[in-house]
This record gives sequence, C-alpha cells and structure tokens, in this order.
Amino acid sequence: MPDLTHLSPSGEADMVDVSGKATTERVAVAEGRIVMQRATLELALSGNAKKGDVFAVARIAGIMAAKKTHDLIPLCHPLALTKISVDLEPDPVLPGILVRASAKVLGQTGVEMEALTAVSVACLTIYDMLKAVDRGMRIEAIALVEKTGGKSGAWTRGRALPA
Repeated sequence: MPDLTHLSPSGEADMVDVSGKATTERVAVAEGRIVMQRATLELALSGNAKKGDVFAVARIAGIMAAKKTHDLIPLCHPLALTKISVDLEPDPVLPGILVRASAKVLGQTGVEMEALTAVSVACLTIYDMLKAVDRGMRIEAIALVEKTGGKSGAWTRGRALPA
C-alpha cells in the first residue's frame, strides 16, 4: 500500500503540495444510484413532485457540489474546473435513478473527489425532493468508474458495480 499523502511525517493532517506537479488534463467519472419504490420513480418522471423538477434540481445540485468540493472535503485543493456534467437515468428495473458525473480540469491534481461529490449530492437531492412520499429510498454504489491524467495515468474500475 502506498504511503498516505495527506499525513505529515508526524501523522498530522497535511494538505499535499502540488506546485511541483505538471499541469495536465485530468478527467474523472463517478456513478451511483438511488433505489426507490416504482410509484416514487413515476412521480419523479411525471414532473409533479411537490418540490419541483427532480431531475433538473438534482443535476444543478450535483454541478454546484462539484464546484464546492474543497469547501466540503478538508484537504481537497480548490480547482478551476473546466467541465462538470451530471447525467440522471431512470431505471425502471431497480426501480430508481442512476447518477453519473464527469469532472474535468487542466491542473496539478485530480478531480476524483469532485466527480464523487457531484454524484453524492445529486443522490441526496433526489432523496430530499422525494422523501415525503418514500423515506425508504436507498443511496447505493457510489464509486469512481475511471480517471485519466496525471502522473499515475489512466485507471478504470475492473468490474461493474453490483446490481
């Protein structure tokens, strides 16, 4: 296992100095899902949820969250993101909504946390908007799917997330 980079030699939390790293294009993709009752999914799809358009609000929340990741995760660097996308796909088989986020930057550190944060907050927003009708919803399987760029190069999840 590699050394943990966010600890000082004495074991204290320490923000990594990335000033010596090359600026490269870095992309990260994350995904997750929220499982709900079939009727709850139908309500979300109808656009008649009391709090408004579930898909539009969750997409915006995910994008905003990615931009604020450094405010939420203590040792993350603030990044000048060049692209964030949040895609939501209804899945009647679950039933639920699949959430996938992609983050991109030209920088000295990766964007994995931004993609993961976007997925997490989009799922939480869906929960918040629909909890009045389905408190039993489950947020599941939030994971990094792939990342490119930087010294460590490309990485892809070797297997699909559990169904």
